[in-house]
Amino acid sequence: MDIKIIKDKNNALLNRREMDLRVNFEGATPSRNTVKAKLAAELTVPVGLVVVQNMKNDFGKQELNTYVKIYEDEARMKQVEEAYVLERNKIPEPEVAESEAAE
Repeated sequence: MDIKIIKDKNNALLNRREMDLRVNFEGATPSRNTVKAKLAAELTVPVGLVVVQNMKNDFGKQELNTYVKIYEDEARMKQVEEAYVLERNKIPEPEVAESEAAE
């Protein structure tokens, strides 16, 4: 997966960076969490502060057009973002096997 930054804007009023990205991939369309993790690793920012607003894939192309917001702190992110967007971008909890949970 290759991420190319098309537009990078600093929004000082909302304490965040707003980015338009083009994500090239092979195989199945990557999940929102995969794109978040890859972008956070490339920009060295915490994954929890990255919000993927939308991902658009044209039929037959191995390419996503993505709009991402990177916040400076979690409190501002929770204050500004809608609840459904935060739920959509929540990092999944690792599943624990039932035998381990019983212990």
